Amino acid sequence: MQAASEFRAFPKTWGAEFVAAGEVRFRLWAPGQKEVVLRLGTSETPMSRSDDGWFELLATGVSAGAEYCFVLSDGMTIPDPASRGQKGEVNGTSLVIDPTNYEWQKAAWKGRPWEEAVVYEFHVGTFTQEGTFRAAIEKLPHLAELGITAVEIMPVAQFAGNRGWGYDGVLLYAPHSAYGTPEDMKAFVDAAHGHGLMVLLDVVYNHFGPDGNYLPLVAPSFFHPEKHTPWGAAIAYETDAVRRFFIENALYWLEEYQIDGLRFDAIDQIGDDESEKHILVEIAERIRSELPDRHIHLTTEDARNITSLHERDADGGVPRFTAEWNDDLHNAIHVYATGETDGYYKDFADKTEYLVARTLAEGFAYQGEMSKQSGEARGVTSTGQPPVAFVDFIQNHDQVGNRAFGDRLLTLAGPEKVKALLSMLLLSPHIPLLFMGEEFGETRPFQFFTDFHGELAKAVRDGRRREFEGHAGHGHEEEEIPDPNAETTFTDCRLDWAKPEAAEGAEWMALTRQLLTLRREIIVPMIRTARESGGTILEAADGLVAVRWSFPDGELGMAINLGSEAKPLPDLPGTPIHSYPPEAGTGNRLDVNSVVVTATTGGRA
Repeated sequence: MQAASEFRAFPKTWGAEFVAAGEVRFRLWAPGQKEVVLRLGTSETPMSRSDDGWFELLATGVSAGAEYCFVLSDGMTIPDPASRGQKGEVNGTSLVIDPTNYEWQKAAWKGRPWEEAVVYEFHVGTFTQEGTFRAAIEKLPHLAELGITAVEIMPVAQFAGNRGWGYDGVLLYAPHSAYGTPEDMKAFVDAAHGHGLMVLLDVVYNHFGPDGNYLPLVAPSFFHPEKHTPWGAAIAYETDAVRRFFIENALYWLEEYQIDGLRFDAIDQIGDDESEKHILVEIAERIRSELPDRHIHLTTEDARNITSLHERDADGGVPRFTAEWNDDLHNAIHVYATGETDGYYKDFADKTEYLVARTLAEGFAYQGEMSKQSGEARGVTSTGQPPVAFVDFIQNHDQVGNRAFGDRLLTLAGPEKVKALLSMLLLSPHIPLLFMGEEFGETRPFQFFTDFHGELAKAVRDGRRREFEGHAGHGHEEEEIPDPNAETTFTDCRLDWAKPEAAEGAEWMALTRQLLTLRREIIVPMIRTARESGGTILEAADGLVAVRWSFPDGELGMAINLGSEAKPLPDLPGTPIHSYPPEAGTGNRLDVNSVVVTATTGGRA
């Protein structure tokens, strides 16, 4: 028998919790209800109500796997908003889950330092043919051997239907049942740790999905009806029960599932928290306080280009959030590689090479300048941030899926440009993120897909078609745009795992492996002690971008040419460590669609 410390359970305020063998405490915050009945199996028992709206019941003789739901005053039945697992779909019965039923094989795992992170973002449902946690386990050796050090799972909180991106989750504590059981998800995390891979989870705390969210019925004060986000009423984070729901959810994934970090979706849409301490700050500080002995990495997506949540302490430590997804780098690169300037790419249409160079050298492209798209100033100075405070990518789920047909960059720009950009991404001092399939040159699309029905399905379908008018790649007749609710829209997005075995895919894999080996040996030691961006722009015009970085443990140089003609190779520090194509940079000329990276030998491990 393993030690008790190898079983993990997080005691939640909300929901069903084992308090002893066979004894489960059920709790629901429902100030909008006069009465709530617990239906446990076939029996129904009224729950006791406190003055502050909490309903509670201690039930005995309960086994793991028991089905339950809550019956409201009007007879309506709802799942547990804090359900650990569902029997099936989001509107059905919840399951009593005993988290100690899973025995962790890698309970001693503490994670990896952030500077070692090479992040691989994937969607469970389309990553494999089966679309499950168990099937994803079989692909972990592929990623580890390549040099990936962290997998980032798109949101898994239970959402309506079987298919979806996950950003419309409603049961935030329950892994989506179509992907597998809670034990299946834990087995995936455990297996990843066994391969030396960190597991990061995308969480959505700015809204709930449109189907299966019963919180407005049981707790109208969970929301601010007078305040709105793009997805509905804003959440009342200052309310104690609400605040506990989200803070505990973050801790729950990190403790009960041994997740190594969280990516917080669209935090600019969380809005004004009227509390003395902002909900995001309290979440981060609680995590740092309660899990001090593990490498926990917290990243944000935030259109505001702020740095206040990511500041380091005097010793370079991370008191709150670790890094921010750098959409500026992607957007500038996309215009640089494709010439598209629709929608949000308008902000990167002018001085594109300079904006690419600035993101590489300093972090953000916009550091207080006026945005053409919004008409407002955007961003703050980012040069004081270390390079590891930025997560860079040349494509991700959003940037591919926000196109009408889910076109990947490879389809739009061609292999030579993308291989040069991949070299830039993986040898930059920022933290790189690859989107699933990118490592073997996948060209299958990643489209927006859902599994809604009736009027909601029609509203989503029509809404997406209107939305494409503001995005690049929408120039098709309306009837051609894939229906998000069609099953083929989902199945067309599954990775083609025959490609890595074919000659072209193997060539992509070899390049990716080579780049990640160089990153591990040269870049990681260099950025480990870097406290500021350290970058200087050398060239930024006529298709040529060149940057140098100076850090306490070495220097790095990079020049990339996506222009229409060869250019003189700028003076870069150190000696070449990588050229793509291999002959790039010979004769002090940098050919079209080429990149040269140099480094001082002091950075080599």
